[in-house]
Amino acid sequence: MIDHATVERIMAAASIQEVVQDFVSLKKRGVNYLGLCPFHNEKTPSFTVSPSKGIFKCFGCGKGGNSVNFVMELEHLSYYDALKYLAKKYNIDVKERELTQDEVRQNDDRESMMVLNAWAQRHFSDTLYHHVDGKNIGLAYLKERGMRDDTIKKFQLGYALDSRDAFSQAALRQGYKKEYLVKTGLTIDHEHGLMDRFFGRVIFPIHSISGRIIGFGGRVLRNDKKTAKYLNSPESEVYHKSQTLYGIYFAKQAITKENKCLLVEGYTDVISLHQAGVENAVASSGTSLTIEQIRLIKRFTPNVTILYDGDSAGIKASLRGIDLVLEEGLNVRVLLLPEGEDPDSFARTRSASDLQAFIVEKEEDFISFKTHLLLADAGKDPVLRANLISDIVRSISAIPDAITRTVYTRECSRMLDIEERVLFSEVGSNRRKKFDAEQQKTPAYDAVSREPKELALPSFIQGVFCEEQEKETYLLSS
Repeated sequence: MIDHATVERIMAAASIQEVVQDFVSLKKRGVNYLGLCPFHNEKTPSFTVSPSKGIFKCFGCGKGGNSVNFVMELEHLSYYDALKYLAKKYNIDVKERELTQDEVRQNDDRESMMVLNAWAQRHFSDTLYHHVDGKNIGLAYLKERGMRDDTIKKFQLGYALDSRDAFSQAALRQGYKKEYLVKTGLTIDHEHGLMDRFFGRVIFPIHSISGRIIGFGGRVLRNDKKTAKYLNSPESEVYHKSQTLYGIYFAKQAITKENKCLLVEGYTDVISLHQAGVENAVASSGTSLTIEQIRLIKRFTPNVTILYDGDSAGIKASLRGIDLVLEEGLNVRVLLLPEGEDPDSFARTRSASDLQAFIVEKEEDFISFKTHLLLADAGKDPVLRANLISDIVRSISAIPDAITRTVYTRECSRMLDIEERVLFSEVGSNRRKKFDAEQQKTPAYDAVSREPKELALPSFIQGVFCEEQEKETYLLSS
């Protein structure tokens, strides 16, 4: 329990604006602040923070309350744990004691898994710095990759001994239950006994947006072609890969300050950029971007720059997924690194100012980048060029802002040497098809009363349904 006096100190110190800004990008609007609600998807900000009243309120979904309520709701914490989170943020001492085994058993699954993950991180970090194998194998590898001690400690990196059950046995000796070892994915319940998932790997803890350990990634150091180089925690009650971006906890303030998010692929890419002083970088951890990840970025900025390896063979395959980012209304730019470079190697040989200057100079808006890339492949082949145009139009059609769509349509008309009216017509056709598809998903009658239901226009089309048709009519008549 936390005594009443300490609770009052926490509540007095916890500025609602400061607490919310750790998770949401806010802009001043009169005496209040406005941002996109983190509890539901919205295009137009309706999430209001009132510093004078010490409360937040979303007029879209209805959620509201004080700083404690916000942390409880967003991070799914108990009242007690939300207070501890705020106490830590404001350096307020809270007298705590280690949980007994009985208390651990009484916690719900989620909190027990969080407690175990936190202990696992400390165990792996301790092994890295104090066990002979940790120092000679794990730490030596990280140093060889150019990582400084302060960076290793910032990201709480560690090492799992190359023994099938060393970690699991250590956890059991500490009183952690086999049930939670398996549920977190730290341990595999094999037919021949317990087996550590990450044995023989350098460990990369994965943090939630508030800094709690929700999962792990591990890189194997053995030369074994049959073993996956990287391994992640499986899906669990606390870790959902599709909703997580590696490094977001460390990057969120820099993303807001720079008003830009740099998106890379792997753990070491993020770490090397942060070590070089470019701290607004996060990683999708090798997966295609999901709607949840895109909306997580959008909380802090509408601007995202995607960094591709100079010799990446998967660029074309990943282009289609970026249409999701465009559809969410983000401004997408692409940076292709020099041949033979990846963000990790590139960041290790340059200063923060050099990196920032290179990004500003070389990044290119996504539509232009995609057009140039596909044009090089299509050449003069009419069939390939027709497919290219359809592909580009599909991306432009995903952009919700009418003005931005118009600008890109005109630019592509120039680059592709095709009449504007043709492109406008195709963009309008694509958006009509998507509108029809959305309408088909919406029931025409209320499920209870069976009365005709008023169909709201989907967000991607509200207010701008006919501008392509209007533009086409204008061009045809001129």
